[in-house]
Amino acid sequence: MVPFATGGPTDIMARVISQKLNSAWGQAVIVENKPGGSGNIGVSQVAKSNPDGYNLLVTTTSIAVNVSLFNNPGYDLDKSLIPVINIAWSPNVIVATKGLDVNNLKEAIEKAKSGKLNYASPGLGTTPHLTAEYLFKVLAKVNVTPVPYSGAGPAINAAVSGETEFASTSVPPALQLIKSGRVKGLAITSAKRLSTLPDTPTVAESGFPGFEDYTWVGIFAPAGTPPAVVNRINTSVETILADPEFRERLTTLGFDAVGGSSASFAAYVKTEIAKWAQVIKDTGSVKQ
Repeated sequence: MVPFATGGPTDIMARVISQKLNSAWGQAVIVENKPGGSGNIGVSQVAKSNPDGYNLLVTTTSIAVNVSLFNNPGYDLDKSLIPVINIAWSPNVIVATKGLDVNNLKEAIEKAKSGKLNYASPGLGTTPHLTAEYLFKVLAKVNVTPVPYSGAGPAINAAVSGETEFASTSVPPALQLIKSGRVKGLAITSAKRLSTLPDTPTVAESGFPGFEDYTWVGIFAPAGTPPAVVNRINTSVETILADPEFRERLTTLGFDAVGGSSASFAAYVKTEIAKWAQVIKDTGSVKQ
């Protein structure tokens, strides 16, 4: 289950992994999309499903964000789901529409001081939205109005068309558009520049030392799924991620492979919940 629309980074990752699992397990692994409610509808459905190993969730950082952003997301992350494996992550990126006379983040911030500007995001409460809010509002102290769209594809297309001056999204849907010059890559949120976008500086390079965040994609299972089943899924995905050719494929899509144990992913999710809860508080994002 992917709790977002087709064509976005989560859907792409789920389909790439499912193809490999089809071969590894010798059985069909079907990707079903259930968008809506900032991911909560699909997550809730998996959380309530039969814990037999046949119902899995592929989702993003949003699952750690939504427990603080929503009064009732429809699931209890601690009690309803088991983190299985962190597949991969990607930094977020701030881009500008091609016709805007800015070429880097510093110039964008200066531009924002002198007029009303907008940025597109994949939706309220998504990590690209919260990243941009924290960067512009809290750190740079400028007002850039967020315009939520129904996913990363529509958000980046808003910057391509000039419907908004900027967009904040994860790297995968923006990668080829930046490389082809259809939008300007202003800054990425990774600790260092990406090999696939060597000319796009980091936010840390752009005047905000230490700034770093990622949109990750991981697999979860319903609570009660037998440990042996969880371990089998984890081991299968770890084997896929260990393949250099597959890792290179992820890189070309804008992801970095992560992997690791179920326990390490569970611990990481807890730190992410705390981190994004603080970001939500600092940016004044309203609970829904």
